[in-house]
Amino acid sequence: MQRKTKFVIGEFYHIYNRGVEKRIIFPNISDYKRFLALLYLANSNEIIQFRNDFSRTFLEKIFEKDRGEPLVAIGAYCLMPNHFHLLLTPLVEGGISKFMLKLQTGYSMYFNKKNDRVGGLFQGVFKSQHIDKNEYLMYIYAYIHLNPTKLKNSEWKTQPKSFLNKLKKFIAEYPYSSLQEYLSGNYRILNPKPFPMEKKDLIDHDSMIDDFSEVLPR
Repeated sequence: MQRKTKFVIGEFYHIYNRGVEKRIIFPNISDYKRFLALLYLANSNEIIQFRNDFSRTFLEKIFEKDRGEPLVAIGAYCLMPNHFHLLLTPLVEGGISKFMLKLQTGYSMYFNKKNDRVGGLFQGVFKSQHIDKNEYLMYIYAYIHLNPTKLKNSEWKTQPKSFLNKLKKFIAEYPYSSLQEYLSGNYRILNPKPFPMEKKDLIDHDSMIDDFSEVLPR
């Protein structure tokens, strides 16, 4: 079946997928770390090779590995227990499709072997939305980073200010989203340069709660 979205170099896309039958795809910390490592290593034409070692030292070495020229620029990411979100722009022709094939195939093979299962792990190939306006780009950026709110309270918009302050702290410290890279300025998986967003807006997670209160994870 031909994909409806045509990926064009220089354009921006919200890419997402979830586990088949909404199953948990990241049961434990090592699974999250595996996917984070793949976000870096799959972003290349090189063959993915690394051991099942998820110590902090080894993961740092993964991000120092010369992977060659990247296929896409990643502007944001967030991993949730049963799904993930990415903000991408292709850097080469067919970059998004190649990257997503390597990413999802690599993680599915790891997951199936680890859990002694067979069959597809994700709901189809992946879903995509073309982002054609700067306002929509900022909306998606906030939406991706606000996704962890539903782990605390799906009705967070109606909660008192004291709860929202705790929620801001939770979002800033959530270990499986790109917000920590923005806050630290230590870009490993991310390449924010192609994305036309001001740094002050990218790191202002308080405003994501205050100014994007209409954004609810789904």
